[in-house]
Amino acid sequence: MTDTIRRELKFAQSPATVWRALATRDALAQWMYPNDFEPRVGHRFTFRVPPNPQLKSGLTVHCEVLVCNPPTELAFTWVVDDFLDTRVSYRLEADGAGTRVLFEHAGFTHKAAFKGADYGWKMMHGQLTKFLRQHAEGR
Repeated sequence: MTDTIRRELKFAQSPATVWRALATRDALAQWMYPNDFEPRVGHRFTFRVPPNPQLKSGLTVHCEVLVCNPPTELAFTWVVDDFLDTRVSYRLEADGAGTRVLFEHAGFTHKAAFKGADYGWKMMHGQLTKFLRQHAEGR
């Protein structure tokens, strides 16, 4: 069993603006998690997921940038210990004055991890939408 989360996201902002939100350490920290991301192939980085009621101790997600083609394509690994070894990818396309983003998180072999990630990405992409609105409005 290998499951994949796929989403089509639409934003009113330009691909360059959306790219900055996806591929900038400070922006990622604001809508996602603290990190040490750099937008270059081969860079290894982490996301530090804080504790919550389900994850009492939090966790560290280990990643490596696999693809970085500004402002259209970003892909990186998403690895948690020996439990999860997956890949996240974003493909950005101009959509009028806005941006269409094709998101994929692939390689799940545990149903619980898939369900948890599906829920988590819904929340994070909602936060991304809010971040982009605030950024565009200068807040």
